[in-house]
Order: sequence, then structure tokens, then C-alpha cells
Amino acid sequence: MIEINLLPGDGKKRRRANSTKGLKFEIRPGDLFASLAAKITDKYMLGAVAAAGVCGALIVFMFIHQAAQASGLEERETKALKDSTQFSAVLVAKAKAEASRDSLYQQIAIIKSIDDSRYLWSHLMYEISSALPQYTWLTEITQTSAPRSAAAVDTLKKVVAVDSTQSPEKRAAARNRAVKARSDSLLATAKDLKFKIVGHTVDIQALTRFMKSLEASPFIQNVQLSRSDLVQAEGKEVTEFTLEAETQSPPAFAIKTVPLVVSAVH
Repeated sequence: MIEINLLPGDGKKRRRANSTKGLKFEIRPGDLFASLAAKITDKYMLGAVAAAGVCGALIVFMFIHQAAQASGLEERETKALKDSTQFSAVLVAKAKAEASRDSLYQQIAIIKSIDDSRYLWSHLMYEISSALPQYTWLTEITQTSAPRSAAAVDTLKKVVAVDSTQSPEKRAAARNRAVKARSDSLLATAKDLKFKIVGHTVDIQALTRFMKSLEASPFIQNVQLSRSDLVQAEGKEVTEFTLEAETQSPPAFAIKTVPLVVSAVH
């Protein structure tokens, strides 16, 4: 019998499938690495490969770390710019308030210095008259120091030079110290006053007692005898003397203040 194949190539495929039917391909990763390790036996080559792997891992880690740091710095910069914009008006208002405060300190210092020296000469006259002994009289009491005005005397500059390289806290502290020193200088202008006393006495021992009594006063200090001469007064020989002294700030207990009460008159 004659058979005719109407599908060309079918027989070839069938034969090929029958020939490959018994073969199996199975590849395992462990076997692959084992075969590679068996082929690569140079230890220097293995070390180079390991070093390259470690360097690659370090590069990746450093890139990620630096990217995170850059992101954090950008966020901080944005926040700092925002805060600077928000608090710029507050800083300007603070500077104006500090300028007003400094001006008030100076005005208070001037007022206090004037108030402290308001009754200075009345206290001095009272102390001098209380210390004056018998057979002694005065002819002159004169201020020898230059007249000082707390409103005019100012040895410090109004504008305090501050180092711009310092921190804001240090600049504020330096400014406060300068303002306090300026106020103290204004308060001290009316306290150190020098004067001289010219008088006559018929007893030289009375002059010694007079000087000791003046020195014991809480308002007077540094009493010195600058001149002593014999002169004629109304036909009698007397001793003319000149004393020089300074004022001092009395202790708190030496001055007694009382409230001023004004009664209404109906």
C-alpha cells in the first residue's frame, strides 16, 4: 500500500520531539557559583572583587546620607528665612524700645541728680553753723569747684560703639553697661562739690575744734586749713583762716524725709 503525507515536515518534527524527549535541562545557582569558584582560584582576584563590592556599597551609602543631609539643610534654611521675615518687625520694635529705654534712663538720672543736689547748700549751711564754736565768725563761704549741670555734663558718647562681630546677647550687655555708666556719671556730677570757708577767730583752739566738727559731719569731708594769718579787726588782733572742704553723700540714716501735708483752708 502506498501512503502519501499531505503535511510536509510533520514527520521531522515528530522525530525531533521523539529524539529530545528524554533530555532534561536543570541549572542550580549553587552549582553555578561553585563552578565559577572552581574556575577562579586566584586569591588576589577574589580580594579585588570583594573590595569593589565594598566600595560600591560605601558610595551608595554616602550618596544617600549626603542627599538626606542636603534635604535637611534646605528645610532649615527655608525655616530660617521664614522666621527672619516674620520677626524682622519684632526686632525693629525691640530696637526702638531699647532706644526709648536708654533715653528714659538718662532723663531719670538727670532728674535724680537735680533732686539730690536741691537741698545741698541748706544742709551745708546747717552743718557749718552747728559746728561753729564760740569767739569765731565767718566772713565768706564760696564754691571753688566749677558749677556742674547734670543736664550738660556728659563724658560718654550718646551712640555706643558695639562690635558687630559679637553675638546679640553680648552686644545688648555691652550697651546696657555703657548706658549704666553714662547714668552713673550724670548722677555723680552734683555730688562732688568743693567750697572754701573764710572766717576770723580769737582762739586758735577754737579753729581746731571747728575743723574737727566739720570733718565729723556726714555731708562734709577732706577739711584742710589752707591759710592762717594774724590780722586787725576793729582794732583787735584776730586770726583769719581759710578752710577748704568737699561735700560727700551722707548715709541713708542721716537724712530724714517726712511727707508733705497741706491742710485745706475753708
